[in-house]
Amino acid sequence: MKTYLDCIPCFMQQALRAGRMATSDENKLKQILDETAEMVKTISMQATPAETGAKVYQIVSKVTGVEDPYKEIKQQHILETNAIYPELEKIVANADDPLLTAIKIAIAGNVIDLGVNKAFDIVRDVQTILKQDFAIFDYSAFKKQLAKSENILYLGDNVGESVFDILLIKELKKPVKYAVRSTPIINDATREDAIASGIDQVAEIVDSGCKSPGIILSQSAPAFLKIFDTADLVISKGQGNFEGLSGCNRQVFFLLKAKCRIISNHLGVAEGSVILKEHTF
Repeated sequence: MKTYLDCIPCFMQQALRAGRMATSDENKLKQILDETAEMVKTISMQATPAETGAKVYQIVSKVTGVEDPYKEIKQQHILETNAIYPELEKIVANADDPLLTAIKIAIAGNVIDLGVNKAFDIVRDVQTILKQDFAIFDYSAFKKQLAKSENILYLGDNVGESVFDILLIKELKKPVKYAVRSTPIINDATREDAIASGIDQVAEIVDSGCKSPGIILSQSAPAFLKIFDTADLVISKGQGNFEGLSGCNRQVFFLLKAKCRIISNHLGVAEGSVILKEHTF
C-alpha cells in the first residue's frame, strides 16, 4: 500500500503524540516536529506508511533518548485485557461457531491502536464487533486453507490485543508461530510484550526483524522470511501489517478494523468496518 497525502498530517500527529509520551520538554517536542517535517519532505509516496512510521519513531527516540515511550501504557493494556479474558473465553466456548467468534474477538482487540488518534473502550468495542457484520468476509476461504494447513504464521500487532489473539490461536488447533517487532515501536508487541501477554503458552514467538509499525518484507530477518514463505497459512493482524503486505506475492488472510479513512477507502469499505480478507496474487 502506498502513502497518501492524508497520511502526512497523521505522521505529524503521531510524532507529537509519541513525543509527549516520552517528554514534556517543549523544545524537544518542537525539534521532533521540525525533524519529522524535514523527513516527510523526502519520503517517496510509493513507500508504505509503515516505512515512514518507523522513521517518525526513530526521530522521537533520538531526540528524547527514550526507546520505548509507550512502555507503561502497554503494561496497562495487558492488565486490562487480561482482566476481561475469562469472560471472552466463555463467549468463545458457548458460541455456535467458536472459530468465527474468536476471529471477531481478535479483530476487536485491534482497536487498541495508539498510532491512530481515536479513543477506544475495550469492553464496548468487543461487544460492538461481536454484533457487527463483516464488510469483507472471506471466511470460507479461511476455513478451507486452515483445514489443509500443518503450520501457521500469525503476524502480531498491538500489545493488549495480543491477549485476544490467544483465543484465536487456541481455536486454530494447529502449530502456530507468532511474529513480533524486533524493537519497541508505538504499542506494537515485542518478544517481551508477547511473553507478558501469555503468547508463549500457545505459540512459538519469532522475531520478524522489523523495526517498523508493520511487516516490511525487505526489512525482515532472513529467518523470518523463510517462515513467511513456507507457512501453510499466514494470518496478518492490524493496519500496519496490511499496509506492508497488501501487495505481497503469497496468500495472506488480513484481520483488521478499518480505523482510518485512508485504509477504508483503499479497501472500499466504510470507516470502522470489520475485515477478514484473503489476499491472493
